[in-house]
Amino acid sequence: MDGNSSDAQYPKLAGQSEQYIVHQLTSFKAGKRQNPIMMGMAAPLSEQDMHDVGAYFASKTPLPGVADQALVERGQALFRQGDAARGIPACMACHSIDGSGNPGAAYPHLASQHAQYIQATLKAWHDGTSWGDDARAQIMPTIAKQLSADDIAALASYVEGLHSAGNQPAATP
Repeated sequence: MDGNSSDAQYPKLAGQSEQYIVHQLTSFKAGKRQNPIMMGMAAPLSEQDMHDVGAYFASKTPLPGVADQALVERGQALFRQGDAARGIPACMACHSIDGSGNPGAAYPHLASQHAQYIQATLKAWHDGTSWGDDARAQIMPTIAKQLSADDIAALASYVEGLHSAGNQPAATP
């Protein structure tokens, strides 16, 4: 209900932008993004329903995750600097320095996302899956093809441990 999936194979939707959620639901409904569960859930939704669902989850706070300390250094380097020699841009260039995403460009919020979900998604993109046929849908598969399995594991873990500044609990006096 709060957008924080308890099963790491499914993404956390809490804190995701309304625009991103609407775009993904539209892609599921149109069959451009394949997932039998989500395609069935998106099929009956109207455009207004999609915006309502998106606005609801955008208003929720993702629960923080924890990174594997052994993977942080490599994951952080890729997230913050990329690897120009291999054609890998810094993740933060599109997804923000704190992983909060870029709603205007429909780049998703990544901070605190389950490492298992990120790893499976990056591997699928690496192996040739895409989420549509528009130019934006080709960005991540192109980048993911440059990542090794170790890169993917490090990035996924780092992202799970990344916490957006706006999602920190208020300090108590």
